[in-house]
Amino acid sequence: MAVKKETYTEAMKRLEDIVSRIESDELDIDQLRENLREAQKLVKYCRDKLYKADEEIKRMLEAEGK
Repeated sequence: MAVKKETYTEAMKRLEDIVSRIESDELDIDQLRENLREAQKLVKYCRDKLYKADEEIKRMLEAEGK
């Protein structure tokens, strides 16, 4: 499943759901593989969103300080 345009909060909620399913041992090996692939994409998406937000905040603070 590809990561669609969703909010950071939605992506984090989906990650929490995936982790919960993995921890509860309710996935067979094929489902586990697919869930891990989706989780990997979601982690990258969230990390990128956080990085972009951090950079934007730094730019705003620098502009404010000038």
